[in-house]
Amino acid sequence: MSHETQRQAGPIVDVQSDEESFRVPLQHAPDVLLANARAARMPVFAPARRAVDLVDVTQVDPAIALDIRYATARNFLGFPVYPTVRAFLQRPAAQALSHARMLAAQHGYGLLVYDAYRPWHVSYLFRQAVPEDLYEFVGDPATGSRHNRGCAVDLTLWDLATRQVVSMPSGFDEMTPCAHVAYAGGNAAARALRDLLARIMTASGFLPLAEEWWHFDYGNWQDYPVMDLPFDAIGRDIAP
Repeated sequence: MSHETQRQAGPIVDVQSDEESFRVPLQHAPDVLLANARAARMPVFAPARRAVDLVDVTQVDPAIALDIRYATARNFLGFPVYPTVRAFLQRPAAQALSHARMLAAQHGYGLLVYDAYRPWHVSYLFRQAVPEDLYEFVGDPATGSRHNRGCAVDLTLWDLATRQVVSMPSGFDEMTPCAHVAYAGGNAAARALRDLLARIMTASGFLPLAEEWWHFDYGNWQDYPVMDLPFDAIGRDIAP
């Protein structure tokens, strides 16, 4: 397996190269998808009970590592949709993620975040990009996703001793049955690590998504609004 070194925010971790990323057959060319997403208008959603309080997860906990796939071509689309390697969550969710990172360290692992807050127009792009038979793996922009609320995080474990990402039953964003949390095939050690991640995240206030072992929703996600804030509209000097 080939690797490249993650040299963005957080600890230095060996991450998988783009040749190992799952790809979907795009329904439109990348420039068309990007243009349509920029032109899309978010629906009006019901008022939220809590105000937006997005924070940078690496400022809350610098020991959390990032491999923000959608800021690169190493994702299921094959092209970047984020302008920079950043990960934001609502403050309580970020604090809960820090708790999960500390639990993972007790087992000899760190947390590597693939995605967190996702602007609504990016979810719109995802839905337009994939064929209908893969809709279970992408949120419906008509209802808004937990990612759009800053209350969902995609992540995996990395070994604190070797600084390498662990093997899981599937790759990140692999839209196959191997990604399901109940998948019983493949390597037993990989399934054990998938289940360990789930226990760590559940103990920290997150809920797993049945179709994706890497996806976890913060328990109070319903309280927060669906957002289409670009990354550069979120404050960069955020106190933990």
